[in-house]
Amino acid sequence: MYDVAIIGAGVIGCAIARELSRYNLSIAVIEKTEDVSTGATKANSGIIHGGYDADHKKKKGYFSRKGNQRFDQLEKELNFGFSRCGSLVLAFSHEELEKLKEIKSNGEKNGVDDLSIIDADEIQKIDPNVSKEALYALYCPSAGIASPFEFCIALIENAIQNGAELFLNNEVKSIQKKEDSFSLITNKKRFEAKYVINCAGVYSDKVSQMAGIGGFQINPRKGEYLVFEKGTGTIINKVIFQCPTKKGKGILVTSTYHDNLMIGPDAQDIEDREDTTTSIEALEHIIEEARRSVPDFDIKKIIRSFSGIRASSSLKDFIVEETKLKGFVNVAGIESPGLTSSPEIAVYVSDILKKSGLKMTQKENFNPYREAIIKKKPKESMISMKEAMPLINLPLGDPDRIVCRCEQVSEKTIRNSLDRGIKVDSLDGVKRRTRAGMGVCQGQFCSSRVREVVSDHYHMPEDSVIERGPGSSSFPERVGNIVFRRPKK
Repeated sequence: MYDVAIIGAGVIGCAIARELSRYNLSIAVIEKTEDVSTGATKANSGIIHGGYDADHKKKKGYFSRKGNQRFDQLEKELNFGFSRCGSLVLAFSHEELEKLKEIKSNGEKNGVDDLSIIDADEIQKIDPNVSKEALYALYCPSAGIASPFEFCIALIENAIQNGAELFLNNEVKSIQKKEDSFSLITNKKRFEAKYVINCAGVYSDKVSQMAGIGGFQINPRKGEYLVFEKGTGTIINKVIFQCPTKKGKGILVTSTYHDNLMIGPDAQDIEDREDTTTSIEALEHIIEEARRSVPDFDIKKIIRSFSGIRASSSLKDFIVEETKLKGFVNVAGIESPGLTSSPEIAVYVSDILKKSGLKMTQKENFNPYREAIIKKKPKESMISMKEAMPLINLPLGDPDRIVCRCEQVSEKTIRNSLDRGIKVDSLDGVKRRTRAGMGVCQGQFCSSRVREVVSDHYHMPEDSVIERGPGSSSFPERVGNIVFRRPKK
């Protein structure tokens, strides 16, 4: 019997697991896929929002600024990759200036105390590669960027260090309420728990319905992105937004934490909750819109397209509450700014459990620290290919052997990522932890080498090391060999 069962190992579920691991509780994290961070968490922009755009009357507004303020301490403890670079929301007309004023006012009601509206000259001083057509911008110095999947992995690794248990490849099929507990039946086993926390992302409405609770529906919304090669992110200094619309925050231009330029997402209401394909038409639209903000990026340096599915709720807000079924907590509809809000949502859920009657006593030996797997490696700090070749050619088993030549990931780093309490038997899992396969060649050189290391480390057949999940193909579903039209003059 567990005290708490958490369904879903995205950033929300993992943040809650880590927060609850501070207490003398038995915790089971149940995830249907082969790894944590396989849904929206791995496929988002990685922006730590300032907290100014989420409606101050909604839970989104309550959680976003509070969550933002927790990231400095979390980075000190968990070493996942975070920096406060600041953000600009651009206005290209006097009408949009009025919208900036509304956003600023809303942000101040959320407690954001560092907002200012700047003019075109100030924009150019802060970020010279931003379009000169931008007349005004809302400037927020406290916005930032993080590596979202590294954050999620860091949270769950630390939770496991502190006693939480993770069960992968366990899809919840039914939920039965007993007198003072729940029985969760998965495709593999049965779990008994006093409390259940539903963090199932795009399937959170389905999980809630298993417990006999309705009241909301998840309407999946797809967003497509383009990623450029390492080093391209230095073209800008801030996260660049456009004035938002009803469908979202517009097309953003940002650097990832590891200095890849990234543009997107669009917003497509879809029915298929697993549809992560990309299309040439959507990507061309993203490029055209992104050029309004930053005109001079080089599309020849695009290395990947991807998409993520946002769990947009029919209630148009985050759902974070204990339901009418005592002990069953819904944490659903967590779309943007969900990554930003996740640390505060975790604290809030902890308080829900306390108020509901769960006995929670602090551990005396809780360890908040987790060592990094990788450190940020700017392009200019990497060794030349000539210098790398002797290390690339070292034999399997040598810790100094470079397995991924694009990102210069060593065998020692990969093996370290496999020894942290989670069995990582997919190439995507290794990629999220080490960046092996995230370079210009997108794994064409290193995939077989990574598979060889994982096979050797776990003493398993190489053909058992999967790409990204049971039944997955060797290649991601995305647009390949992209040839875009020239931008409109």
